[in-house]
Amino acid sequence: MQTDNPNLNPANEYNTAGSITGKKFSGERILFAARDLSISDTVFGEGESPLKEAQNIQVDTSLFQWKYPFWYTMNVHVRNSAFYNMARAGIWYSENFTIEDSVYEAPKGFRRCKNLTIRNVSIPDADETLWNCSDVTIDNMTASGSYFAMNMENATITGLTLYGDYCFDGAQNITFDHCKFLSKDCLWNTENITVKNSFISGEYIGWNARNLTLENCTIESLQGFCYIDNLKLIHCKLLNTSLAFEFSSVDADITSSVDSVLNPTSGSIRAESIGELILEKDKIDPSLTKITVRA
Repeated sequence: MQTDNPNLNPANEYNTAGSITGKKFSGERILFAARDLSISDTVFGEGESPLKEAQNIQVDTSLFQWKYPFWYTMNVHVRNSAFYNMARAGIWYSENFTIEDSVYEAPKGFRRCKNLTIRNVSIPDADETLWNCSDVTIDNMTASGSYFAMNMENATITGLTLYGDYCFDGAQNITFDHCKFLSKDCLWNTENITVKNSFISGEYIGWNARNLTLENCTIESLQGFCYIDNLKLIHCKLLNTSLAFEFSSVDADITSSVDSVLNPTSGSIRAESIGELILEKDKIDPSLTKITVRA
């Protein structure tokens, strides 16, 4: 019979400083509230919440095969490890958590974490991952899944390749560099976002954003960059992009042609050419936006 009482935990002998090597565990809360542990070459099989409430944990070359492995943890460093599909909702409500050189197969992987570092990690099922996380560093990560990183705050993200719609909805204070997104409705409702040296393909990019800057980027979009307050495009290409900038204040330096532009509210747009310029006087004041075509 399983129990939530940590005092009846059969592995309670490990809940103080020490090391675990080459073990295989099963059962609920098997290392509940563990402290100051080094864990290596270990398998956590069937059984929920094996390291719930743990602190000061080092993990290397280990496998997590079941639900909720790290909840309410603090000061955890995981290397060279694997989280299987059933390790869903794996890292929630944790602080000072680093994972690197690992594979994370499960969805809903990170939620409400603070001071989170992810380095050299792939997440093939990243649905609803990284929600409401703050103070995040991501370096070299590949992920596939929708609703990625909703409401993330205060992050530096480098080398992220993402496949999945509706990413970063509601995110704030994030810098992206050398990233690739295939994502419809990317960066909606965001605030204070800077994207550099990146590629984004997807419909309706950036709607309802505030203070969105893209520099040296290549973008493909249908009806992208609409309803934005303070949009800046610095030396960007807009490929196969139509009906852009509707009801947005814009400062755009575009190094390519644009298929069509629709009703920007104010600012400046400079492009090699514009296939169709739609300025409807009953909806906006065309005099508030300066349009320059270089060709």
